[in-house]
Amino acid sequence: MAMSSLVQCHVGWCCLTLQRWQMNCQNRTLAAWTSATAQRTHKQKRLAEQLRMAKVRPSILWRAGPLGRRALHTSFTSSQEVMLTSERYGVQRLPFSHVSDSDLAFFEHMIPGGVITDPEELKPFNVDWLQSVRGSSKLLLRPRTTAQVSEILRYCNERNLAVNPQGGNTGLVGGSVPVFDEIILSTALMNQVISFDSVSGVLVCQAGCILENLNQYLEELDFIMPLDLGAKGSCHIGGNVATNAGGLRLLRYGSLRGTVLGLEVVLANGSVLNCLTSLRKDNTGYDLKQLFIGSEGTLGVITAVSILCPRKPMAVNLAFLGCQSFSQILETFTTCKGMLGEILSAYEFMDDRCMKLVVSHLKLSNPVTESPFFILIETSGSNTTHDQEKLNNFLECVMASGLVTDGTVATDDKKIKTLWALRERITEALTYDGYVFKYDISLPVEKLYDLVIDTRVRLGRSAKNVVGYGHLGDGNLHLNITAESYSHTLLDAIEPFVYEWTAKYRGSISAEHGLGFKKKHYIQYSKPWETVLLMQQFKAMLDPKGILNPYKTLPSSS
Repeated sequence: MAMSSLVQCHVGWCCLTLQRWQMNCQNRTLAAWTSATAQRTHKQKRLAEQLRMAKVRPSILWRAGPLGRRALHTSFTSSQEVMLTSERYGVQRLPFSHVSDSDLAFFEHMIPGGVITDPEELKPFNVDWLQSVRGSSKLLLRPRTTAQVSEILRYCNERNLAVNPQGGNTGLVGGSVPVFDEIILSTALMNQVISFDSVSGVLVCQAGCILENLNQYLEELDFIMPLDLGAKGSCHIGGNVATNAGGLRLLRYGSLRGTVLGLEVVLANGSVLNCLTSLRKDNTGYDLKQLFIGSEGTLGVITAVSILCPRKPMAVNLAFLGCQSFSQILETFTTCKGMLGEILSAYEFMDDRCMKLVVSHLKLSNPVTESPFFILIETSGSNTTHDQEKLNNFLECVMASGLVTDGTVATDDKKIKTLWALRERITEALTYDGYVFKYDISLPVEKLYDLVIDTRVRLGRSAKNVVGYGHLGDGNLHLNITAESYSHTLLDAIEPFVYEWTAKYRGSISAEHGLGFKKKHYIQYSKPWETVLLMQQFKAMLDPKGILNPYKTLPSSS
């Protein structure tokens, strides 16, 4: 039984439910469909009947920002209002050199047109996307080639000048902006595709390529990138790799530690480490690229990436469903894995507070109302009829069993983007709600929402909102707490409570965002001291002067 694309309408969503799973009944008649559902409750029968009327309803407009699904730097206060990181957190500057006139002359000669010193132009590069941390860099360098990056780092290492590598500046833990006056080394102009092999599916490109641009390039060749992020319109592939970004496709395609085949990295002394292989199998010695995946620019600057890309799915379906409890979300996930199998590509969950923020701050329309929890399920495969049949069977099962009480489905690209926006733009909606304390946690899936509940109880009215959402398919919770403004008192109530709670259940304090500046002192909640010590030894070996992204990722070894 095939399923046509859903058309949506904001008006009257309260009375429209799973009937939106539009059936054209090519493989069975309407009478057979009615007979097959004869045992449903009265509500379920009514939903099924309205489902067959879905195709006449107008669609919701999907409001995207100019830079992609996450409209960066468009809705927040001036960077002048953000307190300096060094002042807010009481950080002391390390004894690095200050940039001199002769340093500027050297850089201007080496990369003409790639040196920025104007304070106004520097402002957005000194502040993170959340408007929570701010540095005071007076110099931005924009090289175009690996050779230029090599020369910059060689010079900076000799002069003891600290360097802050920066991609799209979409990080959420303060890892992509300076703490003091570090030189910002931007990869924005290193944005060229080097090669693509349509037989192997291996893409080789410079580190400054924007993720969404790469995906659009590949889609024309019937391939896609193996990762998908809400910040795809701004983030750089080099930054993705440097932070080991997870995102929405990890459930289907795995992490970057598996899909990245090779890297080109410039070390602190300017030497170029060429591990830019395109081989899927290479068992000769240590796999050095893994050192730099997730190292957040503290061990070297990634300048090029070789990555394995899957074929573009011929059939994509998206279901947005409502559940009455988190336990039902877990049961639905178990059923989903069993019935959808190889075509399951994403399983996201959100609580009702997330959706209320998206609706109130971004004016998006929620097609499913009066549910305390929501799940978003994506399938992708090569056979439309096969995939839709499997999805329909799954939806009938979870609806008949009462696991799902409401929902909607989309099968064409425009409506799929409309539904994905409800999940991808939660981070943006939160920034409109005040100052955001963000936590990116990995936990056993059955414990994910317990942390949200316990945090709400602990904070009470001292927090404006405590919300939970994330990638349930890979055990990743995004816990977010909003307040009218930054508060040391509130921060002390949150930390280390959240980290202690996570450690109690053997979770990770950073599932995909990294440690950056904000979490480096809490690494011991996820890693034993012996491991941290070995990491510090790697750092000392590869960057003995500590010029690369200082104050980030690891606690001081002193």
